Amino acid sequence: METLLPHRRALLATLIAVAGVLVILLAMDRPPICECGSVKLWHGVVESAENSQHIADWYTFSHIIHGLLFYFFAHLLWRKWQLFGGVPTRWALPIAALFEGFWEILENTPLIINRYREVTISWGYAGDSIVNSMADIGWMTLGFLLAARLPAWASVAIAIGFELFTLAMIRDNLTLNVLMLVWPIEAVGEWQGMK
Repeated sequence: METLLPHRRALLATLIAVAGVLVILLAMDRPPICECGSVKLWHGVVESAENSQHIADWYTFSHIIHGLLFYFFAHLLWRKWQLFGGVPTRWALPIAALFEGFWEILENTPLIINRYREVTISWGYAGDSIVNSMADIGWMTLGFLLAARLPAWASVAIAIGFELFTLAMIRDNLTLNVLMLVWPIEAVGEWQGMK
């Protein structure tokens, strides 16, 4: 069965996709780094102007899960169901990077920034720094590569563990973030706002 791990051309395509996202974010006038003037490996305060500005934060776990999910869908579509004859199999990582990059671009538009401010716990959210967006794509790539190396049960365990961990730590996770963006529930928003 064809592997989902990228060959050299697919790795190059991944780098080109990420570079394209970088150029678009620069053209959107996103700040390269946190306006605080520093780049931190970890920033753990959600309700802070520095959230989504550094290399890693509480939402890093969600981006790793993105990679696990992208791997799952690539496996399902191109290995199991042989969609397009399975041809995209070795191109799964650059395709995943394009999807993640598309989200990073969309997430930094006024439409999504305002939506986050209105209905999620990300009050005062001003979008991501470019360092954070690039790191988010890197974290997704890590999740994808982990899924390629681990048995399926381990990927599922990691995803569930990350979801429960961030739920316990910050009252938010990938599931709640998507829910509140798409179909906000007032009771969930109130619960998330309680400290």
